[in-house]
Amino acid sequence: MSQRDVLAELRTAQVEAPAQLRARVRLIAAQAPSGTHVTHGSVFRAEAQPAPKAAASAPAPPNGRVVRYGASLRLRVAGVSDAVKRALHVTSALGGYPVSVHVATAPHAGTAQLVLRVPRAHVQEAISRLSALGTIVGEQVDLQDLQAALNATDRTIARLQRQIALLRAQPQTPAVERQIAALTARVAALQRAEAATRRAAHYATVRLALVSGTPAKHTHYVRDALPWLGGFAVAVLLLLAWRLARRLREDALLRNP
Repeated sequence: MSQRDVLAELRTAQVEAPAQLRARVRLIAAQAPSGTHVTHGSVFRAEAQPAPKAAASAPAPPNGRVVRYGASLRLRVAGVSDAVKRALHVTSALGGYPVSVHVATAPHAGTAQLVLRVPRAHVQEAISRLSALGTIVGEQVDLQDLQAALNATDRTIARLQRQIALLRAQPQTPAVERQIAALTARVAALQRAEAATRRAAHYATVRLALVSGTPAKHTHYVRDALPWLGGFAVAVLLLLAWRLARRLREDALLRNP
């Protein structure tokens, strides 16, 4: 049965749905998303957009502790190529360097993805100056404390060095010398790993995403059709309820002539 047939039968039947069904219909209508208007079968949806943000303010790295600092910025800019040049200039001026730069441009739009390394001491200034290149549409800051792990490594190194000192006080047999060599190699590996962690933490990683032009508008056919489908489903339910009520009345009349 088509929608037109259903509507025609509803008009002629003068359906009066049961109270429970009418309450259900009112509940469905109350739960409909706000900002949705249906006119002649077309759906227009007004969605609130986040207001543009001012310059980003990043938290300062904690003093006296080694942390891994990461930040992400997404900006809408007037021109991608010019914004990339200015971002690289800001990074270089603060003692940093680019890890990777990917740029894609078109006649009326463009995107760029940059991964920048900036000295942790200047990361707040870097984020503030980079955010001034355009309008912020997204930002994120991640801090991971590394000090506890480094402290544990220091304790392990100190314990191994005490073991080495005790072994060196013993008579130097081939077995003792092998133990000293193994412990010394382990201490050296831990010291190299700790130095690498401290060097990496000296720089903060800033991921910068730039976009220009008008974003493409995507049509959500299924989402936009939901209000229309809901109304049609309610009409079908009303018709089925009316038919069921009529059949029950007819059965009652047949049983009681």
